[in-house]
Amino acid sequence: MAAGNIGAVPVELIAFYILAAIVTFSAIAVIAAKNPVHSVLWLITAFFTSAGLLVLIGAEFLAMLLVVVYVGAVAVLFLFVVMMLDVDFVELKQGFLSYLPFGALVGIAFIAEIALATFARGSDMAELNPSPGAETNAEAIGQVMYTEYLLLFQLSGIVLLVAMIGAIVLTLRHKPHVKRQNIAKQTARTRKDATRRIDVESGKGL
Repeated sequence: MAAGNIGAVPVELIAFYILAAIVTFSAIAVIAAKNPVHSVLWLITAFFTSAGLLVLIGAEFLAMLLVVVYVGAVAVLFLFVVMMLDVDFVELKQGFLSYLPFGALVGIAFIAEIALATFARGSDMAELNPSPGAETNAEAIGQVMYTEYLLLFQLSGIVLLVAMIGAIVLTLRHKPHVKRQNIAKQTARTRKDATRRIDVESGKGL
């Protein structure tokens, strides 16, 4: 399919600049918003827009993965954690200005890396093939992931499982006045423990 053009500028290039501007603005809003819930919503916006950038280069599987994993799991889970935990955000933000110079230095380093990678590739970006040796991007990733990198893929799954169990253990709270199910006690219960025989006099209730 031939790429569309508006005048002398390709449509893909216009879409890239629009999506890139939205991602940049959303990323800045994530760290600039005073309300943590607003920060999470801006983070979700950044993830969705980044997925659009991946679609532009033909990596539709990575775009779907970004939306499903990060938006559907990480961002939503973080939102629930922020809403459920009693976190003193005023105390956390007191030392923000002291870390601002270091954070700015790290941000400049990230921007320099991205610019270097972009200018280093140059005209090779036009020759980018998101589906080498396969019809779709998902098929190409599956061939590599489940052949050459199968062990690393399984190890990363184990690491994520351990992290999930650790998060559950750290956030699990036992309240003393809440009745909880004891399966071992229920299965070991006898008829004598579960029932009680009462002789009721005639004409009187319990």
